[in-house]
Amino acid sequence: MNADEQSRLARVALTWLAEPGTRVVHALVQRLGPVATLDLLLDGGSPDRRLASAVTARMSTGDARAAADEALARADRLGARLVTPDDDEWPARVADLDTLRLPDLTRRVDAETAPPLCFWVRGAWPLGEAMERSVAVVGARAATAYGQHVATDLGYGLAERDWTVVSGGAFGIDAAAHRGALNAEGRTVAVLACGVDRPYPMGNTALFDRIADTGLLVSEWPPGAEPLRPRFLIRNRVIAGGTLGTVVVEASARSGATQTARRAIYTGRVAMVVPGPVTSAMSVGAHELLRETEKARLVTGVAHVLEEVGRIGADLAPLSRGPQRPADDLDDDARSVLEALPRRGARGVDTLAARAGLDVRTALRKLSLLEELSMVVRRDDGYALAPADKPKGPADSR
Repeated sequence: MNADEQSRLARVALTWLAEPGTRVVHALVQRLGPVATLDLLLDGGSPDRRLASAVTARMSTGDARAAADEALARADRLGARLVTPDDDEWPARVADLDTLRLPDLTRRVDAETAPPLCFWVRGAWPLGEAMERSVAVVGARAATAYGQHVATDLGYGLAERDWTVVSGGAFGIDAAAHRGALNAEGRTVAVLACGVDRPYPMGNTALFDRIADTGLLVSEWPPGAEPLRPRFLIRNRVIAGGTLGTVVVEASARSGATQTARRAIYTGRVAMVVPGPVTSAMSVGAHELLRETEKARLVTGVAHVLEEVGRIGADLAPLSRGPQRPADDLDDDARSVLEALPRRGARGVDTLAARAGLDVRTALRKLSLLEELSMVVRRDDGYALAPADKPKGPADSR
């Protein structure tokens, strides 16, 4: 076995010995390399007591190198591949997870947020290329019809504009975002908390097969790994750090989606929130994220998302405006004259000038302009608003 094969095998074995994201393991690999780190841990030389206990427990269930060999063989039979930082398709952006430090470290999953040692990938796209222009769309599993509609539109719109849609493959918002991207015949990546050969939930099996055909299934855990509860939060750091931004569509008061958004913020990424009905329990977490986090941005569609993550000055969202009306282009004097006209009947020039606060000469000029624009008509007894079938100004709504 050459040095490269030994390195790859060691990375797989280290992920089997300790959960992904373990900072002590990452630091050792950075300093010693994966092969020497594996030898050190197997010889009982861990510098961290908790890690030493975890390694001892895992070693009691099997041999790390043998487990790594089996994982590589299983992946080969599946048509999946191992991707490491030494490969050209490694997504460089995940290196920023080394700087991720969450303020609340009461839970291990909030402290162990180091970059991945390797990825298992199922699908044809090069992983780094797929993640280069990517946005995460995440949210509640028990999504409302509103949330699923928004997530589907976001997934479709982003994919249509050649952005990769990244999510976790769960029911609800995740699945809607993936399907939106697939319907646009675009790229989508599902980052899993289990092996790529046993995607969870099983009810999304057909969706995962579609993603594998045209996008990517990605996991830090080897084929066959179970979707244990803590692994979902461990996985979420990759969704947050591997993309340019994270959009939360719906999230309850206690939601993994808001955890992903916070990981995005503390990794220097953009966190975005789609507002929902204030009466919806599925939007409580999303709204609290907006209230409590100054860096969270409110977005209502693809244009807003692209303005946050796109090229500076090139992906600005258009300003929201009402329909254009003929009176919108009038100057202040013409608008004053138009407002001075009665809703019914006519007024003489002197009266209109007085009501508009203008001299008679200016009022006459503006009346001539309004007449040319078919907004007013001249009568024997003065000027009146044009009939209803002609273009009208704001005076008609008074």
